[in-house]
Amino acid sequence: MAEKRLKIWYDREGDYLEVIFDQRSGYFRETANDQVMEKVDERGNVLGFSVLKVSALKKEPLEVAL
Repeated sequence: MAEKRLKIWYDREGDYLEVIFDQRSGYFRETANDQVMEKVDERGNVLGFSVLKVSALKKEPLEVAL
């Protein structure tokens, strides 16, 4: 069985976190939370997500359905 690999990237200047589960092509779309975008393929399968204003999460955790 091939191991799964995550791609995690944080841009401190932009206060932006991106986590990608699958390196396939796709696009980002909005979620119910303005801070979170989900990356999906053409069939709507979730490939990853991004979070804006990550430093604002110090006070309480962020919860969103993907």
